[in-house]
Amino acid sequence: MTTPKLLNRLTFRQLQVFRAVHERQSYSRAAEALGLTQPAVSAQIRQLEQALGHPLFKYAGRTLHALPAADALAASTQAIFGQVSRLQMSLSDLEGTITGELNLAAVSTAQYVVPHLLARFRAHYPNVQIRLRVCNRSQALERLAERRDDLVIMARVPDDDALEFMPILDNEMIPVVWPGHPLLEAQRPTLEDLARHYLLMREPGSGVRGALEELAADQDVRLDHAIEMGTNEAVKQGVMAQLGVAVLPRLAVRLELEAGLLATLDLPGFPLRHSWCTVYHRERFPTPVTELFLRFVRRHLDEWQHHFAAGPAPLPSHGVACLPSALP
Repeated sequence: MTTPKLLNRLTFRQLQVFRAVHERQSYSRAAEALGLTQPAVSAQIRQLEQALGHPLFKYAGRTLHALPAADALAASTQAIFGQVSRLQMSLSDLEGTITGELNLAAVSTAQYVVPHLLARFRAHYPNVQIRLRVCNRSQALERLAERRDDLVIMARVPDDDALEFMPILDNEMIPVVWPGHPLLEAQRPTLEDLARHYLLMREPGSGVRGALEELAADQDVRLDHAIEMGTNEAVKQGVMAQLGVAVLPRLAVRLELEAGLLATLDLPGFPLRHSWCTVYHRERFPTPVTELFLRFVRRHLDEWQHHFAAGPAPLPSHGVACLPSALP
């Protein structure tokens, strides 16, 4: 059988660099992701173009566009790296271990849930290396569009046929005030009553803020008295300090509600409900480790839904100490 000429011309490193550029549509972002300089990335792409005999990218103004040869190579590269990952998984099975990487991005509201998923997953597959980036909704959408992560965990998934998603848990957002707040004594308070107070809100691009603004627009309520704060934790502490009132995920405040440090209001339109979902772009085929994680989450959904729907309580022990398998 004749050996294809490209086998003697291409390297895995070139394909790795190409995939990073193609996914991010940027030499600089690819360089940052790979820990390389931009000239090094450009050099790898030039060598790859020479090997293929086709240009891969071109600039239109300051925007990098993929040419037809790049799109064809992207599909082949995805299949190549997928096969390599499956080979790694097969070899790991022979050794009795599963190894690999799982790169996740999660919106900030999901940070109260995702560590529980990861803890159980790691208990079963301790040799999988996990990276989790927490960001707001707009950043999550950007990372999803640029295919930076194996999975994004977020609510309010865009209506896009190119996205594959799986609902995992409900995210309830509720109005919260400090104990003794006058609205707790009001007869049938509304969102308009809440909005007359200083309203502690996340930055633009936050999912909680977006959901609240949509409800306010539907009810024709102006949110004129906002104090912007950068994290849900800062918002929660601000309410307890009597700086203002807020809308927050129930899971973010359930301990404080249980302890009587915060109180919730019964307002029309609440709770706001959106499901957290695992999401990935169909053009970024899931790696074997990603597929393993998705199957694991699906298998344990009932357990987690029951736990988070109940009052605050520790999860049952998974029987694994959080220590590396081999100490120095």
